[in-house]
Amino acid sequence: MGAQALDPAAAPRQIDGFTLGERVHSSAMASIFRVAGAAAARPLGFPAIIKLPRIAAGEGASPLLGFQTESLILPVLASPHVPRFGGAGDIATNPYLVIEWIEGTSLERIVRKAPLAAGEVARLGAAVADALHSIHRQEAIHHDLKPENVIIRPSGEAVLIDFGMAHHARLPDLLAEQRRSAAGSAPYVSPEQVSGIRSDLRSDLFALGVILYEMATGKLPFGAPQTVAGLRDRLWLDPAPPRQLVAEVPHWLQQIICGCLEPAAAARYQSAAHVAFDLRHPEDVALDARAYRQRRAGVLEQLRRWWKARSGASPPPGARTRDAPVVMVAVDTTHPEDPRHDAIRNATERVLSLSADFRLICVSVVHGERVGGQPGAPGIHLEHLVRLRQWVAPLALPAGRVSLHVMEALNATATILEFSRNNHVDLIVVGAPGPEQQTLAWWRSAASGVTANAACSVLVVRNPTDREG
Repeated sequence: MGAQALDPAAAPRQIDGFTLGERVHSSAMASIFRVAGAAAARPLGFPAIIKLPRIAAGEGASPLLGFQTESLILPVLASPHVPRFGGAGDIATNPYLVIEWIEGTSLERIVRKAPLAAGEVARLGAAVADALHSIHRQEAIHHDLKPENVIIRPSGEAVLIDFGMAHHARLPDLLAEQRRSAAGSAPYVSPEQVSGIRSDLRSDLFALGVILYEMATGKLPFGAPQTVAGLRDRLWLDPAPPRQLVAEVPHWLQQIICGCLEPAAAARYQSAAHVAFDLRHPEDVALDARAYRQRRAGVLEQLRRWWKARSGASPPPGARTRDAPVVMVAVDTTHPEDPRHDAIRNATERVLSLSADFRLICVSVVHGERVGGQPGAPGIHLEHLVRLRQWVAPLALPAGRVSLHVMEALNATATILEFSRNNHVDLIVVGAPGPEQQTLAWWRSAASGVTANAACSVLVVRNPTDREG
């Protein structure tokens, strides 16, 4: 493609004003050096590394394709879960990529200690799901999610690295245009990628399921196949249930893992936000037959799946995060007789009817100190939890679609906002205050404070019987 051959091992000590420091990594695709300094004309403002693709005669276009893809996608992503972009060289003359150096621990090093305790699997898995949700909301799909490509910051946040095989809905897909083959690492690649589909964000959720399985059991669910035929097995073959390998894996964690590893994307989790929520709230995970599975499917069932996969049926087209929203409704359980409840419930029902796959979170914030810290707090919690159940019952939602949360706090608005941020809420439904302000300070505070400060959309519902003045 016109670029001169470059041996990264003998790389120059300075490239376009960037001074190279120690080499921190070398592979068949690239060598990576610390950036020891930058010219005044190339200020960075953050510690950085410089990646030099390995270009030599006979090595093919893969390193350049990955380099071009990462150079296109990283600059358009803005997230604490992605390294910041520092610059790139002309691929025809001087290819390089400068990105932020992330302090932390590679997830690959952590996975070496597997099997891990369920709580640790959930904590790390939720962090990775947070990162995936962040890039999915920006219309990017990683397509090479594996422990080596995840760094866990000291704060516990996950950062995704190596976007050389990624896809962005608004950018050219160089891999699809020039290679038209499954991209990714064999143990983690999704059935859609095997089938040549690169536009489905649920592919990353399949890879997340492989990582969760690996952390929980110390094994890879599909091994490390070396052939295309081996890769295609995951279109029909279900892995050994995690509890078959490690009896200590709780049912809720097996449910989540199996929900990520469904061969059909439509049967899988539809949003990384949903995975993150379940991992953080195992008590709300709805268990089905997958949670209690003790062995692989029988011979006849596997034969049926094999025949269906052999027929060449393609997975459904890609899903977008907005098709699987997380909706939170703030319910004032302190005043169960309030006429606003019917209006809020009706509005919530209309919102949920717009999506085939949603998660509803019902939240009640009771004025007081945190639940569990004082005598009698569990009783308060139970009383309001019962009221929440009564509130949501008329909606007749499946157990796996709704979760109920009662929290005691001195500031209802701050609690609602924090909970919505931590759980990737897309829409908050809250009641508007009416003329009778004296007993409805909760509504007045929540409606105004949440609307003014929420990082997501807010639907404020007014009671139809309220009148101005």
